[in-house]
Amino acid sequence: MEENNSSNESDVDIQNEDEMHLVTTTGAHAVYMCYFSDNTCEGSVADGPPLRSLGYKPTLHRTWKFFENFAASFGALYFVGGIRVTFSYGLYGGGPLAFWINYIVTCVFTFITAAMLAEICSALPAAGSIYYWAAQSAGPRWGRLAGFVVAWWSVTAWTSFVAVNSQAAANYLLSELTVFQVDFDGGIDYSNFKFRALAWILSEVMLVLAVLLNYIPPRAYKWLLRVTFFMIVLDFLLNLIWLPIGVYQTYGFQSSDYLLTTYNGTGASPGWNWCLGYLATAGVLVGFDAAGHVAEETQNASQAAARGLFWSAVVSGLFGFPILILFLFCTPNIDTLSQLDAPQPFVSLYAMALGSRGHNTAVAIVAASRLIYAIARDGVLPGSNWIGIVGRDGFPRNAVTFVAVVSGILLLTILPSQVAFSSLVSAAGVPTLTAYGLIAICRLIFTPNRFSNGRWSMSPIFSLSACVLSVLWNSFSTAVLLSPFEFPVDSQNFNYAPLIFGFVTVMAVVSYAVTSEDKWNPLQRRSEEPVEAVHIQS
Repeated sequence: MEENNSSNESDVDIQNEDEMHLVTTTGAHAVYMCYFSDNTCEGSVADGPPLRSLGYKPTLHRTWKFFENFAASFGALYFVGGIRVTFSYGLYGGGPLAFWINYIVTCVFTFITAAMLAEICSALPAAGSIYYWAAQSAGPRWGRLAGFVVAWWSVTAWTSFVAVNSQAAANYLLSELTVFQVDFDGGIDYSNFKFRALAWILSEVMLVLAVLLNYIPPRAYKWLLRVTFFMIVLDFLLNLIWLPIGVYQTYGFQSSDYLLTTYNGTGASPGWNWCLGYLATAGVLVGFDAAGHVAEETQNASQAAARGLFWSAVVSGLFGFPILILFLFCTPNIDTLSQLDAPQPFVSLYAMALGSRGHNTAVAIVAASRLIYAIARDGVLPGSNWIGIVGRDGFPRNAVTFVAVVSGILLLTILPSQVAFSSLVSAAGVPTLTAYGLIAICRLIFTPNRFSNGRWSMSPIFSLSACVLSVLWNSFSTAVLLSPFEFPVDSQNFNYAPLIFGFVTVMAVVSYAVTSEDKWNPLQRRSEEPVEAVHIQS
């Protein structure tokens, strides 16, 4: 990867219809304050003009730097929590041997996909992120269709992701009922309707708390991003130190031979059973495009957002591997783990190792709301005029409210179905992985020579190779997440993700068909000319 920089110093005068006034200049990036009738935003000359060249007027606050951008994706990924939540899926799909091998394979292809997307992010640093990238990658003829489809996919993915996080948080709390041996009428299990009702109420409460955090002023929110980052690091360190000590003092570690054992807990054929283990690994390392969603709030976005996207994926993947190996050594045998009577078995595992006293959805809402705001800004979603409103402080509150409402509705699926959680996991992962793959396909077929002149770019041969491998990997991952997770399939273990994905895709095509071209704003962004990052010349 190459990062192009310049360091000449000069003074720059900028005048335009929005009354943007230069304050000071330093080096290649002139710091400015721009005043609009509805808000005030700060940034640099390297931020405003490139965004305008993409057809957008800067309206969001631009006060975050590389660390906040990185933290947005890092927090959305949350590798420690992700591995815990999907740990049992990883073990049942192939056993310990498949789990850690699948994780390594996932890391390799995830890093390649992240590099491919980072290159586009550098050339197109807009809040629309993968929706906008898909439209540009598909070229003038197919860009509008690709944009509509990925817009609907992305809204589904991120609102489902918020719902999954809320239910996961509820599951951790409800699992304490088992740890403290609380007697619950009908049993602490999702087959019990009363328990599902309690889980739904608690999930909605978790969602409301996360949403309220998103209404704090944008300038203050950067501190929440920083706190989130350090909380994840603290979680990582405590598991490395705290858990091994507890396991050593109680039931003891697994032998090294345990890492070479296989297990079939899905009922699928041996080969597909192994593949189903990718539900746990591919599901953990997805969502790093969050850095692109907050690009318009990041200074020097054409470089910082691309770096945030790529490095959040790499750091999460690399640091997740030792956590996975640690968990495998510290877990009891699979039969014992499967018998733990708790919605989230890892809580019982902690209790076994540490005793009953042993023991971040907000960031996901940030990414989801910025993506949805950008899609609404272009008039793709129903109610776009309301969703796309930005306050005087450059904060898309209506988009946050939209995310909260849709996520809350999705959580209603807990009431009729005990497999809602696994279906929501798939619904959160499938559209995003499919969008990654579609962007790569479009680049290969329609726009093979674009996006290579950004400030964060790869050589042509690496760029082409990354697109090919991204298509193969994300197609395979999509197939895994659309598959049933248990065999034989019945009403109790049916995976609703294919129905959700199919319905959303149909709605996207219908929306595309009934929306006239002149309402998709603005059409000229699907130009036939290669897209290049705009540089400010001293």
